[in-house]
Amino acid sequence: MDRLPIIDITGLDTADDARLRAIGAQIGAACREIGFFYVKGHAIDEATLADVFAMAHRFFELPEDEKGALAISAASKNRGYVHMRTEALDPGRNIDNKEAFNIGLELASEDPEVLADVASRALNMWPSLPGFRDTMLDYFARMHRLGCDLHRAIALDLDLDADHFEPLFDRPMATVRLLHYPPAEEIEGSQFGAGAHTDYGNLTILAVDEIGGLQVQRRDGTWIDATPIPGAFICNIGDCLMRWTNGVYASTPHRVVNPQGGERYSVAFFLDANPHALVDVLETCVSAERPKLYPPIKASDYLAERFAQTYGTFEKK
Repeated sequence: MDRLPIIDITGLDTADDARLRAIGAQIGAACREIGFFYVKGHAIDEATLADVFAMAHRFFELPEDEKGALAISAASKNRGYVHMRTEALDPGRNIDNKEAFNIGLELASEDPEVLADVASRALNMWPSLPGFRDTMLDYFARMHRLGCDLHRAIALDLDLDADHFEPLFDRPMATVRLLHYPPAEEIEGSQFGAGAHTDYGNLTILAVDEIGGLQVQRRDGTWIDATPIPGAFICNIGDCLMRWTNGVYASTPHRVVNPQGGERYSVAFFLDANPHALVDVLETCVSAERPKLYPPIKASDYLAERFAQTYGTFEKK
């Protein structure tokens, strides 16, 4: 496979069982073969994406002290600003040449899970940029719906009811992550904006600008470019969905190379389950030939362990 498969998901948001099954079969094949795929035919319009990217540019252009005032910490629980060269997705080999800003599920200060200090439950931090909060919350909601719709197709591919995952993702540990990669010529040493890694959660939906840089590792170890396609998202499954499917779906290592002659911006939506969801191998993915590989674990505990490996600031509760 020299390039990622392109899947037209037109009709995904309908109740048409045949259409959902057809999309699910294509997604399932991609998840078994390479773990990555493009999606086109989604309902996220160009104007929405343009607004999100414009806000990302405005945020990363802020003075360092303004961004630093929103810095991620153990207390912020994966919300806020990640300084340049402070994260290592490939620990021991590479410090990532990127900066980021994370936005989670918007919660009120009186939310019971916030008051109970549940893992991943905290208040978002917002810069003083007009329109930034509204733009990002609108995008979060749209991507949450798209991610849940993709899970309906996935459920059918796994011989489950279409709505199997719905109650597990109604208050997800999801993250909109704005990312900025500086030009390669401004970097000394490693040219990787993100070291080789697999994603932690269930599903990643990535919007990219016209600058390339994302590379995906095929099953034979060869790296291929995930060339940007106008109007299409790049999707991949993470380790948590691989765990749920008992390895039927396999997460795939990928990395980002800093661009030559320009900056790179991308916006990732990481869809993780509700904190108290039990991640246990699906019965439809177990057989005599494929015995159960993973013990059950609470979704928040699993995510906490993975964040600790990356920057050691995520507290488990």
